[in-house]
Amino acid sequence: MNTSVIMNLAAASQTQGSSLLADNAPNAANVANSSASLHEPSQIATLASMLGGLIVVLLLIFTLAYLLRRFNLVPANNSVLKTLAVTSLGQKERLVLVQLGTQQYLIGVSGQQVNLIDKLAEPIHIESDSFASRLRQAKSKQ
Repeated sequence: MNTSVIMNLAAASQTQGSSLLADNAPNAANVANSSASLHEPSQIATLASMLGGLIVVLLLIFTLAYLLRRFNLVPANNSVLKTLAVTSLGQKERLVLVQLGTQQYLIGVSGQQVNLIDKLAEPIHIESDSFASRLRQAKSKQ
């Protein structure tokens, strides 16, 4: 008896659902058109997206420029005092090899002070690769 009641309810709900769909067919088309217009980006949203991208790119450029200056990744060849090599010993401690004219000095640098460790009798020759030579080397490996 319970199964026949369930079957009758299922059949009744199917007929009501199909009649509702037939009655609301024009409304369904209107809903589809209005939902399509809601998904189109507005001019303000497009402008905000472009400005957001521009801000991200500018922040990236300024961050990279800061990092290049901070870590001395761009050597200055025209100065009298040249930093030849830097080795980090800790968070704020470094060993720096500096050349002044033809004389080289080994200097210890910490957060509070700078100490002369040694004045080198014989200069150390460090081969420095320019960006152009490194680029040629990378291209030749391809």
